[in-house]
Amino acid sequence: MGAMDNASLALSLYDVRRSYGRGGNAVTALDGVTLEVPAHSWTAVMGPSGSGKSTLLHVAAGLERADRGQVWLAGHDLTRASEALLTRLRRSEIGFCFQSFNLMGALTAAQNVALPMRLGGAKVEGSRVHDVLASVGLADRARHRPRELSGGQQQRVAIARALVTEPAVLFADEPTGALDTGSARSVLTLLRGLVDHRGQTIAMVTHDPAAAARADTVVFLADGRLVDRLERPDAAQVAARLAALEG
Repeated sequence: MGAMDNASLALSLYDVRRSYGRGGNAVTALDGVTLEVPAHSWTAVMGPSGSGKSTLLHVAAGLERADRGQVWLAGHDLTRASEALLTRLRRSEIGFCFQSFNLMGALTAAQNVALPMRLGGAKVEGSRVHDVLASVGLADRARHRPRELSGGQQQRVAIARALVTEPAVLFADEPTGALDTGSARSVLTLLRGLVDHRGQTIAMVTHDPAAAARADTVVFLADGRLVDRLERPDAAQVAARLAALEG
């Protein structure tokens, strides 16, 4: 498969394989995964524990290299990119938010959001930081440090930090896993709005059927292979499919 000829795709994985260990101790995490993520859409990845969800996200985001296959993002084959190019892409085309927020406790919300620009050597534009904080509903919390924010607010700061470079794809690894139900719902509504109103592309790993049901497409992994997908499902459908795989 060649470069991303289809401009409607933000992310493409073709026959991707990833293993850990060698010889008899080798464990196959991804076994020939092919997945296309349309631009301006939200794809959720689900599966039993050990199915390869996090590995898929890390390989797709260029945090790990595939052993075989191709990963195309922002017009680049990540499997053949140099380390220097991967670093640049992580700082400009790839946004990442995690379950644990990973904010710097000594920095304010605004300083945390500005961090990717500082690390990339770009000029920190105060207006850009303000705008992205406003887009997640935290314009009035710019000077607050993480300890002064709720869990849901901290995740919003983490999302703003991931968005500040205007990435091609926002990768979210269990973004609501550490949140209470109300905060989780608020963050999911924010993510839905980013897709619907700002054209953001999101790839998310989650174990929560209610979270997955907010996505446009849900794909299911089992033993490192894509085994099922649902389009615009409800939470009950997602839960039933997941239970069948875990059973």
